[in-house]
Amino acid sequence: MKIGYFDCFSGISGDMILGSLLHAGVDAEQWQAELAKLNVPGYELKIGTAVKEGISAVDVDVVLLDQDQGHGRHLDDIETIIKSSGLSGNVQSRALSAFILLAEAEARIHAMTPDTIHFHEVGAIDAIVDIVGACIGIELLGLEKIYASALPLNRGWVECAHGTMPVPAPATLELLAGFPLRPDDRVKELITPTGAALLAEFAERTTEGDIAPLPPMTLKSVGYGAGKRDSWIPNLLRLMVGETIGSPLKRPAGTRRIEGIPVRTRRRR
Repeated sequence: MKIGYFDCFSGISGDMILGSLLHAGVDAEQWQAELAKLNVPGYELKIGTAVKEGISAVDVDVVLLDQDQGHGRHLDDIETIIKSSGLSGNVQSRALSAFILLAEAEARIHAMTPDTIHFHEVGAIDAIVDIVGACIGIELLGLEKIYASALPLNRGWVECAHGTMPVPAPATLELLAGFPLRPDDRVKELITPTGAALLAEFAERTTEGDIAPLPPMTLKSVGYGAGKRDSWIPNLLRLMVGETIGSPLKRPAGTRRIEGIPVRTRRRR
């Protein structure tokens, strides 16, 4: 089985996901041809190379050509855009599901219902392109399952439509339920709503709802996606693509574990 592992050592965002997918092997021309089926005007894609602390990565920038008049869309507006596109059924389903997760998270924060939520930043064309483009890239790369590392939990502030918010932004943090978090000292937004929504949609979970650990795999390729907010740590998302080796080794019957080492137990006679 072909799987992908997002190593989020410097956080995650929609554009970082796009860059990592292209760097890991997605054909840029084919990806752009599929993305054109979204049929939304008013933007252009800039795909280039960035070097962060000596590491080369793909930098994807969705540039708005005009002011987006749909800024503040509702969920049904997003659904209309996606369902009226020429995208594959799978891409439509996964992209819409990510937006539904976003709407549900926003609704919990603002004590509203998902259908009444106004998407502000994440309703803009560039955010729609990020989410839909990621779903297209995952499909083109043939990834059957997605896994994710622990995420950096840091501090700082971000300016949103509702004012100044702590990071991670409240709705973003809602989307991270079940994800392992680790402390991080950087004072900037490391996890964006689009990045969190895509992880919440795609990352494999255990039966308890927590994020599933990465299974044994044979590494096939590695891709780096560049972020825009630099610090003393390379602002990159690393995507590892591999083939699963098989089911993890099981402990033989009649053994016990001491400090991680299986030890044969003596059977009573």
